[in-house]
Amino acid sequence: MFSDFLNTIKGLILDSGFVQGTPLQYVMLLIACFLIYLAIGKKYEPLLLLPIAFGMLLTNLPTPALEGLYHPELFITESGHINIQQLVEMGGLLDFLYLGVKLGIYPSLIFLGIGAMTDFGPLLANPKSLLLGAAAQIGIFITFIGALLLGFTDAQAGAIGIIGGADGPTAIYVTSQLASELLGPIAIAAYSYMALVPLIQPPIMKLFTTKKERQVVMEQLRPVSKLEKIIFPIAVTIIVCLFLPSAAPLVGMLMLGNLFRESGVVERITKTAENELINIVTIFLGVSVGATATAENFLNTKTLSIVLLGLIAFSIGTASGVLFGKIMYRFTGGKVNPLIGSAGVSAVPMAARVSQKVGQEENPSNFLLMHAMGPNVAGVIGSAIAAGVLLNVLK
Repeated sequence: MFSDFLNTIKGLILDSGFVQGTPLQYVMLLIACFLIYLAIGKKYEPLLLLPIAFGMLLTNLPTPALEGLYHPELFITESGHINIQQLVEMGGLLDFLYLGVKLGIYPSLIFLGIGAMTDFGPLLANPKSLLLGAAAQIGIFITFIGALLLGFTDAQAGAIGIIGGADGPTAIYVTSQLASELLGPIAIAAYSYMALVPLIQPPIMKLFTTKKERQVVMEQLRPVSKLEKIIFPIAVTIIVCLFLPSAAPLVGMLMLGNLFRESGVVERITKTAENELINIVTIFLGVSVGATATAENFLNTKTLSIVLLGLIAFSIGTASGVLFGKIMYRFTGGKVNPLIGSAGVSAVPMAARVSQKVGQEENPSNFLLMHAMGPNVAGVIGSAIAAGVLLNVLK
């Protein structure tokens, strides 16, 4: 009887995840716990980093009972298409949640919520700031070339370059369409750099501007009428989607959410889009994206290259916006503060707040926040358009 008891205990131990796990899986568990610490302890983009980290934790647990959660082989097939029959027969919870990423549903719904929360008034009050948002997207295309030189495929290079837009949902959307095998590393890199905006941007902003330029006080923005705010999302949707259909899912949902906000007649829908809906989708998106960060996909030299290229993309995007701001400073006779150009990346509203902070350090009476919000919301549109360009060319 005692030997039977020992055999039972031995069988339980041998069947447990503690024995079956690989060293790389335990490394991933440590990384997941570290990301959870950053989300909770340091508050680095916690709304998405926390579910991403927990999804990573789940998918790397070496417990046989969790093998039914996620099956990447169902999505990464030779034909490139999802095997629906096998998905129905053997799919787990994370497999079904991941469909929202693979089909581009979650990022589009998040853009709907972002549109409902965004005021495009500063952009309409100063349409020239649209150029600053466009200039900040240069980092995407320069990094795309750099990734090609490092040996990444065209599709992978496009997915890596989009990190420079500092827009997590856009990065996830493009990567899920072009290089789903890189989804985990790219999502983590994108949201990490978004969280580090206050640390990364100020040195770049100060490097490319003079003290005199940083002290420029800009004129107060003109009031924007309700009619302008209603016409804007409709016009942008028509123009962008006709010229660049690939950007329609992101731009269309962004502008629909904004139309909800500005119309003033669907308050309940607006509140749902900017609160309950975006929160629910964020949970599903984060957990399913984190599940793709398996040890095989994450712990390799490609991940290190992606993190480095992502930093380069984001830095070039910031520098491009500031340099274009300097050009506008010259052409307007010193009426534009170049610091607002750094807000052309799509990290709303954090990048605008950084412009305000750096400007006020040089001149305490300077208030750049609303001026910086113009290029900041332009960056949201710009990153979605850049995503459409990459998808149109590479998909």
